Amino acid sequence: MKASVLHKFRTPPNFEEVDDPVCRPKSVVVELKACGVCRSDHHAWLGNDPDVELPHIMGHELAGVIVEIGSEIKEFSVGDRVTVPFILGCGLCSDCQTGNSTICDHQETIGFTIRGGFAQFVEIRFADFNLVSLPGSLSFEIAAAMGCRVTTAFRALTDRACLSAGEWLAVFGCGGVGTSAVVIAKAMGAKVIGIDINSFALKKATDLGADIVLDPAKFKNIWQEVRDLTNGGVHVSLDALGEEVTFQNSIRSLRKLGRHIQVGMPTADNAIVSLALLDLIYSRQLKIIGTRGMASSGFEPLIKLINDGSIKMDSLITRKVKLSQVHESMLQFRTKSESGITIINNFSM
Repeated sequence: MKASVLHKFRTPPNFEEVDDPVCRPKSVVVELKACGVCRSDHHAWLGNDPDVELPHIMGHELAGVIVEIGSEIKEFSVGDRVTVPFILGCGLCSDCQTGNSTICDHQETIGFTIRGGFAQFVEIRFADFNLVSLPGSLSFEIAAAMGCRVTTAFRALTDRACLSAGEWLAVFGCGGVGTSAVVIAKAMGAKVIGIDINSFALKKATDLGADIVLDPAKFKNIWQEVRDLTNGGVHVSLDALGEEVTFQNSIRSLRKLGRHIQVGMPTADNAIVSLALLDLIYSRQLKIIGTRGMASSGFEPLIKLINDGSIKMDSLITRKVKLSQVHESMLQFRTKSESGITIINNFSM
């Protein structure tokens, strides 16, 4: 099969022929029809993820058709249209059995610990537990766009931060996951402030329904501006970038009893940050919440909201590219935020 293979960090991957994936008893092989290009792929390309071993095939936001099933597969058949969360749970442990496969101790992560979707075919392990059936009404491109950024934002706001209608949400970083959060929050009836230094990202956030957009470069303290605009601070603040500056501004933008949700992956120098524990967390009684991905069990309500038009996905996809253009697409993440979601929809060239 053809694949985009990374042989050395921080260098362009090779578009080359590799062996087709082997289908194990509890696995299926999926022919890719669409795959997203995400900031997390860029982290892997930089060498910031210790789980990635070279040579490697990245890509974790995927959708396609099953072309082979393992001998122990009971729930799926060849020809089924499917997507999958990028975190694959074992399906057997207590975390998986209680709907928390994103913290499974035996997890595999597509495109990081195992081969990913920047290829014509991919093996999905523990498939009966992890695969998600796609209705015919949902395109492969929408399903792939949903795969990491949208599902992560959906779980972050609905399950982890418990955002309510009428509450204020601040989104720091209006790239793929940030704009997904804007769309989802508006569908939930919340009021949204989009924050980014990229004017194109701010326009995208505005087009998607953000009530206010702010460029932090124009203010001495962006968090103070947010507090002033919301009569004391937002109820929920989401850091989509994972950088210390966005984390600190997010925390400080909260009103008393507010909830910070960490969506962006902190890497390198941002992995350990200082925190005003007394003045902020203790005195203002704030919550700091981590989140990562979404289990397969969480997809059904999201797909329903997309199908009934409550969450409009088409506007989130801004670019469609060929598999051989993966590297060019990843270079957009050299800036602090990309605008919209890039989808690979041609895997033969």
